[in-house]
Amino acid sequence: MSDNAFADMMVAEMPYLRAFALSLSGSTTVADDLVQETLVKAWTHTESFALGTNFRAWLVTILRNTYFNQYRKLAREVQDSDHAHAEQILVGGDQESCLTMQDVQRALNKLPEDHREILLMIGVTELSYEEAAEVCNIAVGTVKSRLNRARAKLAEHLGMVDGVAHLDLDTNGRNIT
Repeated sequence: MSDNAFADMMVAEMPYLRAFALSLSGSTTVADDLVQETLVKAWTHTESFALGTNFRAWLVTILRNTYFNQYRKLAREVQDSDHAHAEQILVGGDQESCLTMQDVQRALNKLPEDHREILLMIGVTELSYEEAAEVCNIAVGTVKSRLNRARAKLAEHLGMVDGVAHLDLDTNGRNIT
């Protein structure tokens, strides 16, 4: 594969990678850094990509591994992923009737890591159940059960009716919208 073709494929996947990185990290700055590092790693290891396999899944795996490696390094630092410290400083607005992106991010951060990861892989990066299973090295049935639990917990954290999230996903877990 030519360098230009490989570069074009990477550029085409950038929106999915950024959305996944943003969902994992909760920070646009960190997400942009994750995507950049993922693309650099992919570029320097082009020979490890097997033609005919899923390019997006390969890049998501690199991004995911990069995120977890960075997360482990930062584990000793004080984390404010649930924004508990930040919320003590901020003054709340009057618009309490609708969900904001911050509400969704806080609810996502409350999910167990493995559930959040599956929800984001399928809901944000639009990987199929099979592709997510391959990336995480788990069975497809495990993906489905984690996704089901993640959706239910997310709906619960968001205070949705009957604890059921009405997400616009088809039976393969891909966005319909």
